[in-house]
Amino acid sequence: MSLDKLEAICRRAVDAALEETGRVLPAMDSELSILFTDDSHIQQLNAQWRGKDKATNVLSFPAFAATRSGPIPPLLGDIVIALETVQREAKDEAKPFENHLTHLVVHGFLHLTGFDHETEKDAEEMETIERRALARLAIPDPYA
Repeated sequence: MSLDKLEAICRRAVDAALEETGRVLPAMDSELSILFTDDSHIQQLNAQWRGKDKATNVLSFPAFAATRSGPIPPLLGDIVIALETVQREAKDEAKPFENHLTHLVVHGFLHLTGFDHETEKDAEEMETIERRALARLAIPDPYA
């Protein structure tokens, strides 16, 4: 998949997440870094930063303490996505790759803006926003 196509998927995903959270970008653009990597690299990051020595599909690293309200900071942070894992999961779950990737970008973006899934209540809230953002893009509920 071309970088232009990956960028377009990411922009659509972030725009949909912004709409669902009601957040607005500051007068100047905000910066968000999205790194596409492989399983080996994301496993190293996951071990280093989360103490989990295994590959994962997405990691988020906020540049500042993430909050759910107020203006979005000019520098949001980084989303790291393991393309190998995303491709494998999409195939195993019989989902289009683009849909699964979009979901993970939305998920990572929500982490950068103060959402998490540490408690059942928080997970339900985050998943509801994810579902609505994906529905805006005609992507089926990934949790169904």
